[in-house]
Amino acid sequence: MSAGAKSGNKNSGGGGGGGNARALRFTGHVAFRQRLILAVLTGKPIRIDRIRSDDEHPGLRDFEAGFLRLLEKLTNGTHVEIGYTGTSLLLRPGIISGGKVTHDCGTARPVGYFLEWIALLAPFAKKEFSLTLRGITNGESDLGVDILRTVTLPHLSLFLPPSTSTLASALELRIVKRGAAPLGGGEVFFQCPLLPSSGGGEAGGMLRTINFVEPGRVRRIRGIASAMRVSPQMANRMIDAARSVLNRYIPDLFLFSDVYKGDESGKSPGFCLSLVSTSTTGALHCAEGISQPGSVPEDVALKTARSLLSEITTRGCIDRAHQSHVLALMALGPQDVGKVRLGSLTPQGVQMMRDIKDALGVTFKIAQVDSASEALQAKTRLPKSTVTRNVDEDDEDEEDEFEGLDDDDEDGGAELDGDLAAVQRSPELLVSCLGIGARGFRKVG
Repeated sequence: MSAGAKSGNKNSGGGGGGGNARALRFTGHVAFRQRLILAVLTGKPIRIDRIRSDDEHPGLRDFEAGFLRLLEKLTNGTHVEIGYTGTSLLLRPGIISGGKVTHDCGTARPVGYFLEWIALLAPFAKKEFSLTLRGITNGESDLGVDILRTVTLPHLSLFLPPSTSTLASALELRIVKRGAAPLGGGEVFFQCPLLPSSGGGEAGGMLRTINFVEPGRVRRIRGIASAMRVSPQMANRMIDAARSVLNRYIPDLFLFSDVYKGDESGKSPGFCLSLVSTSTTGALHCAEGISQPGSVPEDVALKTARSLLSEITTRGCIDRAHQSHVLALMALGPQDVGKVRLGSLTPQGVQMMRDIKDALGVTFKIAQVDSASEALQAKTRLPKSTVTRNVDEDDEDEEDEFEGLDDDDEDGGAELDGDLAAVQRSPELLVSCLGIGARGFRKVG
């Protein structure tokens, strides 16, 4: 892999340590992308050793090398050194230059593998991102483009100051072509506004402080059923199957069919379903399902619908897939206390907190929320016409009243001892931290 020019000492990252900063040191390939992003945002060199050193095929994978190449394209002065065996890596970050960039993501991982963390760099860039990514648009192990567009970008917009809305470009992810695995052939276009000029007061050039502590109740569910190089009936069958589960919970349900044909449908046949729930306070929870060879549309839809219900039972204002992103943005925010309400912390969220402490020196305060009393108080305010849920998927006559979507339906409707039992099993957490006041590279004038 080619290396860029060596970074100078004037590099300050997104408000971080500069060229003479202490190097960050990590071992292993876990959290590979987020550690590189934190290094670029802070301007600190990073060294990662023992990358799959005990594996049968040690060293970096092709998609990880591709992620490094994309970082080089989006930055100016980044220098990358990879050991002969590929098990060690040294990166000296440069300035986040942004601009117009096109990158082929290959077929090992979907474009979501690259974009979900690259999006965090965009507001801090010197020039607006105009990023075109080509490859697989929906994959099994990474966020699909529909989830990135409907959940990841709204979470990012929570931290963008209102003044960014006056810029020429809006926060956007446009799906130009869809491409299913294994051959891909999809294409997406991403653009993001810059942070305001750093000359506009104390908060100029910084993210916005978040205070998102009210999860609310689910008020609507939206979904997109996509089909590429297969019959349009595949999308319709997924919609019907998902409705059979979700219509029992909420009346405000709209699932849309998105069928691609010709050159816009990629190189491989496939179909997928993405679902997003929105609460009364704007909290988003999501789930998606991807077709596999020989899979049936109904099975994909039922699994995805139940995954969404399971995700909603975790409660909180941020879904599990985006905990790490929100925690990183909180730590990069102004020097003010940001708060967010989460469900149970994921291993990725815990790892992000540890990496943030190493890279930024920011620690998080975690307090358990007394959700039991809140749930009981909310339940007393429910009207008599509360929608009912089916306790047993095979017995539609057994129904009971419930509040919102607080029961675990991952296995087709497991019976619980009411809302209180679910709350006790998975307590919510109030997470807060003091940001470092990271600023963007955008110049005045």
